[in-house]
Amino acid sequence: MIRQQVVSADEWKAAHEALQLNEKQATRARDALAAERRRQPVLEVTKDYALEGLGGAASLSDLFEGRSQLILYHFMFAPGVEGWPSAGCPGCSMFVDQVGNLAHFHTRDTGFVLVSLAPLEQIDPYRRRMQWSIPWFSSSGSDFNRDFGVSTDLGETFGLSVFIRDGACVYRSYFTSGRGVEALGSVWTFLDLTPLGRQEDWEDSPEGSPRSARYQWWRRHDEYR
Repeated sequence: MIRQQVVSADEWKAAHEALQLNEKQATRARDALAAERRRQPVLEVTKDYALEGLGGAASLSDLFEGRSQLILYHFMFAPGVEGWPSAGCPGCSMFVDQVGNLAHFHTRDTGFVLVSLAPLEQIDPYRRRMQWSIPWFSSSGSDFNRDFGVSTDLGETFGLSVFIRDGACVYRSYFTSGRGVEALGSVWTFLDLTPLGRQEDWEDSPEGSPRSARYQWWRRHDEYR
């Protein structure tokens, strides 16, 4: 099973220290990118959106719950998405499993919510099945998903938006999708530390490493065997 070269303790230490230098460079590059992101211009959201949560009707401003910042995950739960009509996207579900306790966000004046196109009567049973407590809102019947770029003529997709509030005014500061969202998940980050990695066919891994088609191994957490 070992595809990597087996070396002495001194050789391992030298190789590891060389890798750490590259990791530090990557960390500094990420810090610089985060600094640039914090200075990105913002776009005011002037349109009213009628969303629905467990507490009833809600506006985008209501989702902040009085906080200054909001991280909003556009969760794929809509016609044409795998699992419809009783379950949400497996990949989105895997991502949400990794979010963690929201108290850590709240202490920095930041909220975290999910929004999906599915009606609330479909969202809530799936939320209970997955045992999630993250606030989850339905955008059914509104232009929310299309306006924020996750409902297109090609179908529904996923993404993550960041908003900031100044009094009654709400501004969109950031959006990412695809591997930009994937990079936020701790499962993928942890697997990237291992010799076998994610074991997906796109990775540059030692010859003979196990591989499978990308994304295909992802499951809802109660569906693994």
